[in-house]
Amino acid sequence: MKHRVIIVEDDDIIRQLFSTLISTSEGLELAGAFGSADKALKEIAPLTPDVVLMDIELPGTNGIDAIPLIKKQLPNCLIIVVTVYENDELVFKALCNGASGYLTKNVKSEKLIESIHEVLKGGAPMSSNIARLVVSSFHRNINSNPLTPREQEVLELLASGKSYTSIADKLFVDKETIRTHIKNIYVKLEVHSKADAIAKAKKDRLI
Repeated sequence: MKHRVIIVEDDDIIRQLFSTLISTSEGLELAGAFGSADKALKEIAPLTPDVVLMDIELPGTNGIDAIPLIKKQLPNCLIIVVTVYENDELVFKALCNGASGYLTKNVKSEKLIESIHEVLKGGAPMSSNIARLVVSSFHRNINSNPLTPREQEVLELLASGKSYTSIADKLFVDKETIRTHIKNIYVKLEVHSKADAIAKAKKDRLI
């Protein structure tokens, strides 16, 4: 049985290279290749891919925002980000949004294919430089983050411009619960406003 792979990549040359690589690799089948996440989102469900290779910088919806939209349609689909970007904020945002792996575009062909097979076996493939970034960030924050995971999530949503109501809806809680989280965040970060909380959290790499 062949595993079905979809490519979402706006660079025509890279998309063609990846398409050829998938099509000629044992155990894999190219289910589709798209130049934008928006087009992929419209057509992906009936294609039933096992794995999606997702670029980040795309016309329209970016790759990171597209990840949860794909997972909503196909919860069991595995998504590997393949991008030129190596900063920790994007890596963590991609992983938090549901990506199962993160590779940089200078990845060798053999490593890309190995990574697809690895993710299908339950692994979380990463380029070595990305893995180092994750470990380094983890060590930086392991004992220094006073916020709970839920408080971090609330603050990240707040930082992205979401209102209390939309955060409550997204997290399936009432608005009063969100207010309580925000009060706790202010106390822990020793700030008195949303802007100060966001600024301090970013400065201290808490979000």
